[in-house]
Amino acid sequence: MNLNRAFFEVRGKPKIPRVGQNKGLKIMIEWYKIAMFQNYANFNGRARRSEYWYFRLVTSLLFFVFVFLGLMLSAVLGTEAGLPIAIGLFFLFAIASIIPSLAVTVRRMHDIGKSGWTILVSLIPFAGPIWMLVLLVTEGEYGENYYGLDPKNTIEEIDEIGINN
Repeated sequence: MNLNRAFFEVRGKPKIPRVGQNKGLKIMIEWYKIAMFQNYANFNGRARRSEYWYFRLVTSLLFFVFVFLGLMLSAVLGTEAGLPIAIGLFFLFAIASIIPSLAVTVRRMHDIGKSGWTILVSLIPFAGPIWMLVLLVTEGEYGENYYGLDPKNTIEEIDEIGINN
């Protein structure tokens, strides 16, 4: 048993996917599952940039899947039946993902040392969304902060460079 696995089993936290562990689509899906299912309504703690951006990427891809599904159903069933079905499925998905979306954004703000209420800044016309984007791409604070432990712990960093393998 390596140190990384022992650390996460003792604390009861999910194992965080790493680039060396999984490739491409698998790592993206793992981050999405962590944000969408394991931390569904968790507004406490911190979220890494990769957790946030993979969640946003998969959500965007799923949006395009619903658009494609709508087009296919419209072509097969006609616009009277196909399009409303696809739109209905999309709205169900959108409603189901509102809380995880807010939660991962709040945890992302916590990672850079800001309050979760900072997301309200995005409501300021023009400058608000730009400032939010800058905050969302900013690297998180090193070490423990007011909102919890650093999601990039030293054990992972040691594993990344190969000392603990």
